[in-house]
Amino acid sequence: MEPDFLNAFTQPAALNQFLAENVIAQGEKKKLIKPTSSNNPKLEELKLLLIDWINTTLKEEHIVVRSLEEDLYDGLVLHHLLENLGSIKLDVDKIALTEKKQRQKLSVILEAVAKCLQLEESQLKWSVESIFTKDLLSTLHLLVAIAKHFKPSLAMPPNVQVETITIENTSRGLKTANAVEYITENKENLEAQPKDDAFDELFSRAPDKLDAVKKVFLQFVNQHVGKLGLNVKNVESEFADGVILLLLIGQLEGYFLNLRDFFLTPASTMEMLHNVNLALDLLTDGGLLNFSVNSE
Repeated sequence: MEPDFLNAFTQPAALNQFLAENVIAQGEKKKLIKPTSSNNPKLEELKLLLIDWINTTLKEEHIVVRSLEEDLYDGLVLHHLLENLGSIKLDVDKIALTEKKQRQKLSVILEAVAKCLQLEESQLKWSVESIFTKDLLSTLHLLVAIAKHFKPSLAMPPNVQVETITIENTSRGLKTANAVEYITENKENLEAQPKDDAFDELFSRAPDKLDAVKKVFLQFVNQHVGKLGLNVKNVESEFADGVILLLLIGQLEGYFLNLRDFFLTPASTMEMLHNVNLALDLLTDGGLLNFSVNSE
């Protein structure tokens, strides 16, 4: 057993408890939050914020979450949360009683999350197994991703980081690796990016030219969405629900957007935000957006 593994625990009792609660099979690898990070005040703040957000969102459904690890693993809360936030209808039972059905339900839910958030498998920081086995690190990454997508105005504490230890059970014993992992955005990196661009200069120094710029933009937009039989007359109001923006991106990038992935006639603010978030994700993935934009 490597010294780093022992150093992750301050007391022998903590080590014994850890090994009892986390059985790692031969050839298996697990990444966990070190016990030394469990009392991190910013981590506790994030956990309490997420719990309060879930409980507020699901208040009318009389669902109360007290523990992120214990209350989300079977998919029941996640099911209600996705239906409430994104109007996503999942073809699964509300209540799954057996372990097999709980895993199947969780698989359907996490597949829907990945699709909605436009994430490839390699980008996922969670799995059915990690959520089902009540892994806090994976559960936090999952909830933060859902919150950022559906509730971008939620004021999560920035720079929440934890010390992690990756443990692999090899034929020669336990092999470990230590790291520091961010759960919420590193604001220092974001703030280091340039704040002003040509449009900031235009708004502040030449507002009289703004109408002329809007006219050029409208001509550009209509040149492309006109092929779909659409005509945009107002930049501010007609881009608000994300539909025109998504269709414009599809025309410019030369691909078809599946109508199941967005709301063509959004009926609520939540559906509009879903569209805008999807558009921003597409722009980011295409390397066209390298700074943070508030979807609201």
